[in-house]
Amino acid sequence: MPWVFAPLMMFFMLALCIGVMWIMMRGMGRHGGRYNYPLDILKERFARGEVTQAEYEERRRVLDA
Repeated sequence: MPWVFAPLMMFFMLALCIGVMWIMMRGMGRHGGRYNYPLDILKERFARGEVTQAEYEERRRVLDA
């Protein structure tokens, strides 16, 4: 019966590796692999009402350049 444990252990290790890779990549895929933290902050500030629409559009244009 020990021959059953080797394939089960291989399956477990493969599932563990896939799970770890999925967790690591989940945070990086928000912007298609492009890190755009300043724009996220600007969007949050606009949503909270800290900047007007005109300020938002001007700052977004500067950040996109």
